[in-house]
Amino acid sequence: MTQRSRAVHRPALDFLRYIGPGMIVAVGFIDPGNWSANLAAGSQWGYKLLWVVTFSTLILGYLQHNAAHLGIVTGECLSENIARHMNAVVGKFVLVTAMLAAISTAVAEVLGCALALQMLFHLPLQIGAILSGGLVVWLLLSNSYRRIEKVILALVSLVGISFVIELFRAPVDWHAASVSLFVPSLPSGSIIVIMSVLGAVVMPTNLFLHSEIIQSRQWNLADEKVIQRQLKFEFTDTIFSLSVGWVINCAIIVLAAASFFGKGTIVSELSQAQVMLAPLLGSAAAVIFALALLLTGIAASLTAGMAGGSILAGAFREPYDIGDAHSKAGVLATVIPAVLIVCFVTSPFNVLVFSQMLLGVQLPFTIASQIYLTASGKVMGKYKNTRTMNVMLVLIGVFVTGLNLVLLVGV
Repeated sequence: MTQRSRAVHRPALDFLRYIGPGMIVAVGFIDPGNWSANLAAGSQWGYKLLWVVTFSTLILGYLQHNAAHLGIVTGECLSENIARHMNAVVGKFVLVTAMLAAISTAVAEVLGCALALQMLFHLPLQIGAILSGGLVVWLLLSNSYRRIEKVILALVSLVGISFVIELFRAPVDWHAASVSLFVPSLPSGSIIVIMSVLGAVVMPTNLFLHSEIIQSRQWNLADEKVIQRQLKFEFTDTIFSLSVGWVINCAIIVLAAASFFGKGTIVSELSQAQVMLAPLLGSAAAVIFALALLLTGIAASLTAGMAGGSILAGAFREPYDIGDAHSKAGVLATVIPAVLIVCFVTSPFNVLVFSQMLLGVQLPFTIASQIYLTASGKVMGKYKNTRTMNVMLVLIGVFVTGLNLVLLVGV
C-alpha cells in the first residue's frame, strides 16, 4: 500500500478506534428504564408520544456534544468543573441532586436485571437484585475502564436487533407514526410518561459521564491540532451513537402501539412486552426478550455506577479512577442503595417509570450548570460557546423546566 493510500484511509481507521464514549452514552437510553417508559407511552397513547423521543434525542445531542467539549477542552469532567468554578453552595446542591439521579438511574438498571433473572430462572426480585448488584460492583472494581468499554460495546451491539427487525413485520400505521415523530401532542394524563421518556433519554448522569469518559483517549491538550481533531471525532461519534438509540427507542414505542394500543391493553409489566417479539421469534420470544433485558440492564448498571463514581470523585476535584477511594465510594454509594430499594419494590413497572421521571426533574439543574461553565471564557477559553449555542442551550433549559412546571401543576 502506498503512503498516499495509507494517509487516505487513516482518518476512517482513527475514527473506528475512537468510537466508544458515544456508545457508552447510548447505553443509557436503551436501558430497562427506557423500555418501561416507551412501553407505557406506546400502549397507552399509541404513536402520539413518538415526538418526545425525537425531541429528547435532539436535546441530548446538543447537551452531550456540549458536555464532551467541556471535558476535551478543560481536561476535567463536569463534576470537577462544578466543584472548581461554581459557587460552593450551589455546586454542592447540583452534585448532591446528581448523585440522587445516579441512584435513581441505578434503581431502574438493577431492577431490569432482577426482572430478567425472574423471567429466566424464576428468582425472587430480591435475590436477582443482590446478584446483579454484586456482579456490577465486581466488574467496576476489578476492571479498567478500557476493558469495561469493550464489554459494554459488545452488549450494546446485541440490543435492539430483534425490535428493529420486528418493526417491519408488525401491523404498523406508518403514516400516523411518521406524523407523530415530529408533531407534538399532549394527551390528557400523559405528562408523567412524557417526563419519564424525557428523563430516560436525556439522563443527567450521562452528561457527567460523557465529560469524564471522553478523556479516556488521553490526548495531549497542549497540542491545538489534537484538540481540534478530537472535537471533530467526538461530534461524529455522538451523532452516530444517538441515532442508533433513537431508532431503537422509536421501534419500541411503535411496536407497543401496534401490539397493545389497538387492543386496549395497557402494559403494566415488562414481561408483557415479549408479545411484541412473538411473531418473529415464536416460542423463543420470552427467553430472547429476557436475555436482551438482562444485557441492557448489566451494561446500563455499569454506566450508572461509573457516573456515580465520577460525580463523587469530581466533587473532590479528582478524575474518575476506580483505584481511588472517592471513585470507589461513588460506585458503592450508587449501586448499594439501588439494590436496597429494589429489594422493597412492590410495583416494578411503576418504579421503572417513576425513576425515569425523577431524572427529568433533576435535569434543569445540570443543564444550568453546564451552560454556566461552557459559556465562560475563564473555563473554556476560545472554545467557549458561540452565541447560537448559548441560545439553543437556554431554550432547551426553558423547555425542560416548563415540562417540570406542568408536571408539578398536573400532580
